[in-house]
This record gives sequence, C-alpha cells and structure tokens, in this order.
Amino acid sequence: MPPSHKGLRELFSYPLMSAIFDRRTRRVARGTSIVSGSIGYTSPNKPAPLSPLEEAVLVVSTGLTGKTTMHDVPAKNDDGTDRFSAPLINILARSASSIDNAHAVSFFLINDEGTWLIKHARNRDALALLSQLPPRWEDWNESDWLGAAKTLKHQLYKERLDFPRQWPYYFIWNRQISNRPGTSILLPIVDLTRQFINVIISLLSEEDGQRPLFVDDWQRFRPRTLLDWGAWVASRLGFVPNISYNIIGGAQRARGNWLSTEFPAPIGFANTLRTDYETFFQLQNLMLIAQGMGLGAWIHAAVGSPYVFERDPAKGKFGIEFRMQKPKQRHRWQRFPPLPTTLDNPIGIDGVLESLTPPYVKSMNDAVDKVIEEKYGPAGTYGDNSIFDRAYKKSEYGDAFLKMASRRPTPQVVEYAKEICNYIYDTYGRFPAHVNAFHLPGVWLQFSHLELEFYEKYFDADLYHRQAAHDQLWGGH
Repeated sequence: MPPSHKGLRELFSYPLMSAIFDRRTRRVARGTSIVSGSIGYTSPNKPAPLSPLEEAVLVVSTGLTGKTTMHDVPAKNDDGTDRFSAPLINILARSASSIDNAHAVSFFLINDEGTWLIKHARNRDALALLSQLPPRWEDWNESDWLGAAKTLKHQLYKERLDFPRQWPYYFIWNRQISNRPGTSILLPIVDLTRQFINVIISLLSEEDGQRPLFVDDWQRFRPRTLLDWGAWVASRLGFVPNISYNIIGGAQRARGNWLSTEFPAPIGFANTLRTDYETFFQLQNLMLIAQGMGLGAWIHAAVGSPYVFERDPAKGKFGIEFRMQKPKQRHRWQRFPPLPTTLDNPIGIDGVLESLTPPYVKSMNDAVDKVIEEKYGPAGTYGDNSIFDRAYKKSEYGDAFLKMASRRPTPQVVEYAKEICNYIYDTYGRFPAHVNAFHLPGVWLQFSHLELEFYEKYFDADLYHRQAAHDQLWGGH
C-alpha cells in the first residue's frame, strides 16, 4: 500500500536516471549568508531544520534493507577440492556495497538537537526489528520511518558538534557555510579492526602454497631463535635470499609450503583494506536520495582527525570523546616508525562504539576468537540456517552451500592469525599499526533546505528545480 505522505510517494516515483542527471552539490542552507563581494548575499530567513520525517528517511537509508546477501561464488576449487567460501562477516544486506559485507561504517548525525550515533542491529536483532515493518521501503508510512529512525539514534550530546571557524578545523570557505544552524550532517567513521582480522583469516584459509607469509615491511629482520639466526647468517653469506624485512612468526614460518614466500603480505601495505569504500557508496546513495527529496546536499571536507576524537571544551577540544590509546615511547624504537603509530589511536566510545582491541577485548587472541564466533557461532553469519536460507529459492540450496562454507578456520590458521595480530599489537602498541582503529575518511555530508532566494537571484532555475518544488511535496518550513 503506497504511503499517504505526498513527499514519500513522490520520492519513490522519482526516476533514478533523473536523480543521477540532476544531482548537484548545493551548499547554501536557508538562513545562511554569503560574503562574496558583488555576488554576496544576506539572508532574511531563519534557519529551517529538516523535518523529523525527512531526517528519518536519510538515517534509515544508511542501514539494513531486510534483504540478504547472495553467496553466488564457488564453494569448491576447479578440481573439486574444498576451498574457503566464507569471507562475508554479515549475512543481511546493507543499502550500499560493503567490502566482505563488513558493515564497518557508522555515521554520526549532527543537527540542532544534538550529536548522535546511528547504530544498526545485526543478524537476529535486525530481523526482529525489520519484522515489525512492511518488507519494502516503498510501503512504509510516515510512522514506520520515524519509528525505525528512533531505534537507530543514540544521543551522545545535546548540542551540535561544532568547532572554531578557523584552520585547522574548517577549510577555506567551509567556515562560512558548513555545519550551520538548520543543517543536518552525517559524518562517517569506519571500524577497521574486524575486517583487518577477517582478511588475515581469509588469506590464511587459501590452499597450501597460496597463503602469504606476513612480513613487517617497516622493521628489519630480528632473529630470536637459533633457526632465525641461522637464516640471518645464511642470508649474509648468500646461501639464501637476503631477508629484507622482519618475518612475522620467524624463519620457521618460511619453511615448507604451507605459506608462500614468493608473494609475502606486508602489513604496512594493508592500510584500510578498502573497508572505507562503503563510506563512498553510502554517500553517493544519500546524495541521490537528497536529490529525490529536493534537499540541498554537499559532500565536503570534514573537521579532521584528531580533532574529532577528543572533547574537553575547556582545553580547546570540541570533538567526540573517544578512548585514546597512547603510542609506545619513542626511545623503544630501533628506527622512527611510520605514522600514525606515534600518535594516539582512537579505539572507541566506551559502551557505545568499540573496536576489537584491548581493553575492549582481553587480548588480540580474544579479538581473533570474537571475529570467528561472530561468523560461525550459533547466532553468527554462518550459524543460523534460518537467516542464511532467506536468499535461496529452496532451503536445501542454502543448506548445501552452508555445509561447505561454515567450516571454521583450521587451528593452524587461527594460530598464525593470532600470531600476526599479537605481533602488530606488541610491536606498535596499537591495532592495526598503520591506520587508526577507527578511521575518518575525511568527509561529511550536509543536508539542508536551500536558501532559495539566493539561488533565484544568481543561478539558472534548471539547476535547482527539484529543490524549488520541495515545500509543495514535504510541507513548508
């Protein structure tokens, strides 16, 4: 049954190709003035915040759709032997592509009523929420959107997150028009710890000779055992290739064919492992939705790290209070390590948004165990047939794939994965080493009702015709 609200009906009938063609950055929110010489503008209007319904559509659109992912990948090797077929962390689909369906991206919502974290449920909890709603968004009425958004919003502060309007907080003209009263902003943040561990396990679950030997490309080889010293001496005498980097696990890991030494995996190369790509898919979706709703939307440089991660206004810190993990002392390094290993690491908001790193887990061993349990435990991705089967026409198809895909990583894989994670944490005092546990992609997305008088004065009407019709569809402001 179509929704009764005119704006919702129009949103779901607006053509995708029109949204793509007409999508533009539109920056100036209602109530905002522009200092720009002969083409400046002084607003006579008060700020006009998004309505609760408008904001609810945007909040919910960052999350789960109720659909499931499709495991349309081979579960066997070409020769019929077993292969690793379980890279996905979550089974329920999100509204934007997510690397290994990690759902690593969260959003902070910033508006006139405060600063919020949008928290999405997983697996059974998500299904319990979605089961109370029509299966398709196009059938949701106004109360469905408002109710769903309310369950997702966790208030952190009762005021808008804001900073002094100067460098290094706001960049060039952003200080005049970014994060102004009446606007709503979504700030993405990415948990890199789970997917980092998941990728390590996935790589180590390949066939013999295909698993990479992990090396630390920022550290010289440090012999610890007799075998290590023998390998080091042999490399100096030219009996074996020169060992350029530190081998995680020592020389014993380079023996045999369980691991491949021909194409090692350097931990310094890993960076975000493309986990942050979900951010950009989400932002593009939201830009198209804003166009369909007739809102102004503007992706631009956010206030950067580390300013977002610390809060103590009396000391000039205006961000969100994260637990900051201190770096190792400099005198303990053999040579100066790469950034950001010498800086504080934002690892979470206690009880609200926590990474898989101590003290939120007892050790990195526990972090690896938790990723495995979240995937293969009774309530995990591959532990609940009723969720997994939803993607298939017949449950027998899902059961057949699940039987092949739900094998836990072997003890040897788990052992080396823990060895790698412990090496990183013990060596650098943080996890991951070469990127923060919580990563800020560096942009945020501002939504607003436009200052139409400004656009009418200076711009071609075809560039904002959808926004000019907004009040007729969604109500005046």
